[in-house]
Amino acid sequence: MSTLAIYDNSDSAAPREVIKDHAEIGTRLKALGVRFERWQIKSLPETADQADVLAAYEKDVGRLNEEYGFQSMDVVALRPDHPKKAELRSKFLEEHIHNDFEVRYFVQGRGLFYLNLGDTVWAVLCEEGDLISVPAGTLHWYDMGANPDFKCIRLFVVPDGWVAEFSGSGIAARYPTFDQFVESYA
Repeated sequence: MSTLAIYDNSDSAAPREVIKDHAEIGTRLKALGVRFERWQIKSLPETADQADVLAAYEKDVGRLNEEYGFQSMDVVALRPDHPKKAELRSKFLEEHIHNDFEVRYFVQGRGLFYLNLGDTVWAVLCEEGDLISVPAGTLHWYDMGANPDFKCIRLFVVPDGWVAEFSGSGIAARYPTFDQFVESYA
């Protein structure tokens, strides 16, 4: 179940609020400029490749493309048996920003986004069917868990795709990992 946990930046031990209602999550995030919506899940085989996934979601992606003007898109998938899962996970675990929106649609599986917005940190557990769009310049990090199992459509306004500028703050280490979060709140 999609989950939003809201933390005071000065207290990462426990969230001050946990929300599981999808509409309420969307409303709260919209006030921050973060798009969060649920798309109709398409039935795809586990072996669906990038072309299959993009074809299945062509109408939804097209609607967003009219609004954002994407220059590139791809489909990324990680499974628990991936030989470089730890290395790939660590790449996204450090707080960073982009000069582009970070737009993800979860075709399968789930992942945890943390948004650092000054005095508040927002943890957003995205599930299959969720779309999240983190605005450019927003401090955030992403945790896919120790045994990642997801497939996402990634959409980019800049042609280079995923390019991050890391803050070096170390803040991500103070908050629950994906696995801890799921155990406690999902």
